[in-house]
Amino acid sequence: MAEERSRTDVSSDAVIRKYFNMVYRLALSHTGNISFAEDVTQDVFLKFIQKKDNFETDEHIKAWLIRVTINRSRSVFKTSWFVKTVPLEQELIFETPEKSDVYFAVQSLPSKYRTVIHLFYYEDMSVNDIAECLSIKENTVKSQLHRGREMLRDKLKGGYDFV
Repeated sequence: MAEERSRTDVSSDAVIRKYFNMVYRLALSHTGNISFAEDVTQDVFLKFIQKKDNFETDEHIKAWLIRVTINRSRSVFKTSWFVKTVPLEQELIFETPEKSDVYFAVQSLPSKYRTVIHLFYYEDMSVNDIAECLSIKENTVKSQLHRGREMLRDKLKGGYDFV
């Protein structure tokens, strides 16, 4: 007899409060633009509200939010509106110059490396959790983390003692 999983009873407000910063930071990391990140974040949570009864656990919710955020962030650049616009220059303010340099170095990485670096360092996700969330093998995550770190090391070399 198949075991029936109990669905998690979640309030939309609680989920938004818990995961808003994670979704926004991931969207900002992928789009590199505050306005696009805000739009993506809003879209992700609207989709969540429409689908909220289909989740089994908090981990399932988190993984779904990450996957939808990544997909929605990628789709921003495919819209005809985006192709016809010119981005406004925006100034991100950092507490220290080091944080600014690291942020922009991470932003310059190819998407697959930027994603795993962001999830590992900014969202404190384990290699196993990242692999499950992105539907890739753990060894692939480890390879992408290693290559991403090497790229960051090359970009930041000479500027800081910790590189």
